[in-house]
Amino acid sequence: MRLRLHWIGWVVGMTALCRVAAWDYELHRFVNELALRSLPASFPEFVRTPEAAERIAFLSGEPDRWRNSNEGAFRHVNEPDHFFDIEDLEPVGLTLDALPGFRDEFLAQFATARAKDPSRFPPIASPSDPVRVRWMPGFLPWKLAEEYGRLKSGFSTLRAFEQHGGTPSEVDNTRQNIVSVMGTLGHYAGDAAQPLHTTRHYNGWVGANPAGYTTNRTFHSWIDGGFMRNAGFDRQALLARVRPARSLFSGGTNAVSSSAFPVALGFIREQFQLVVPLYEAEKAGHLKADGPQAAEGRRMLEEQLLKSGQFLGDLWLSAWVLAPKDTYLQSALARRSLDTNAPARK
Repeated sequence: MRLRLHWIGWVVGMTALCRVAAWDYELHRFVNELALRSLPASFPEFVRTPEAAERIAFLSGEPDRWRNSNEGAFRHVNEPDHFFDIEDLEPVGLTLDALPGFRDEFLAQFATARAKDPSRFPPIASPSDPVRVRWMPGFLPWKLAEEYGRLKSGFSTLRAFEQHGGTPSEVDNTRQNIVSVMGTLGHYAGDAAQPLHTTRHYNGWVGANPAGYTTNRTFHSWIDGGFMRNAGFDRQALLARVRPARSLFSGGTNAVSSSAFPVALGFIREQFQLVVPLYEAEKAGHLKADGPQAAEGRRMLEEQLLKSGQFLGDLWLSAWVLAPKDTYLQSALARRSLDTNAPARK
C-alpha cells in the first residue's frame, strides 16, 4: 500500500512518501464552479455572493495544500482521505457490496483480515513509511460521507439561528462555516471523479502488464492537469452543459435514507470502471495533447470534470434540503430569549 501524491501535478517538491494529487488546483476550482452553476435559485443566496463564490473556489485546493505539512499526525489522517484503491479489498477478503458505512469499522475489518496472514503484506510500521499510511487502502468514500454530514449539520445550525433568534454574528459565522465545508467537500468530489484515485495503478501500471499499458511515473500528473493545460478545453461550453442539481436521496431525513456513504461509494465504483479505458486511451494516443486524436482524450477528461461538478452540486443541494431541525439548539435559543426578555427582579 502506498501513500498517494497529490492530484496537483505541479507539486513536485513534496516528500517521496506522498502519492500524486487529483486534478491540479485550477481544475479543482473549476469543479467547484461547475457545482455552483448547478444550484437552483432557491438555494441560500449568501453562497452566491462574489466573496463566497471565490472562497468556495479557493478552498477546493485546501486539502491538497494540507499535504505539504511535515506534521506526521496530520499527514496520517489527511493522506488516505484522497483515494480508495479498490483492488486492495480482494486480498483481505472484502468486497464493495459489504463495506460498512463507518470509517473505523471498515479499518478494523481491514486490519483484522490483514493480520490473519501478515506475511502477505508490508509491515504497518516501516522506516520508509514514517506516517504509517502505506498499508491502508484509502478512505475517500468515507471522507465524502463525513463532510456531507458536516455540511448538513451546518445547514441545520443556520436554520435554527435564522429562525429562532440567533444573533447577526451567529448567523454570519455559521454561513462562513458552510462556505468553508462546501469548498473543501468539493475537493474530495473532484478526487472521486479522477479514475486514478480509485486504483493501485494510480501512477502508471504496476505488476503484471500483459496489455502493455504505460508505466510512466508522470502519468498521474499528466491526467491531473498537464494534458488539459496543453490541449486546452472550453470552460464556457462545460459550464453551459451543467444540469440543475438534484437531491441524491428519495426518502426522508432519517439516517438510512440520507446516508451519503452508499452514494459516494457508488460514484467511486463507477469511476473505477474507467481505469482501464483511461490506460487504453493513453495507449491509443488519445492523451497526446498535440496528437491528431487529442480531441478524444479531451472529451473523456471533460466528461469527468462535468460529472464531478454535478455530483458535488447534488451533494450540496441534498445537504441543504435534508438538513434536519436542530431541536436542541432551538430549545437553547428559546431559553436564552426568555432569559433576555424576563423582567428584572426587584
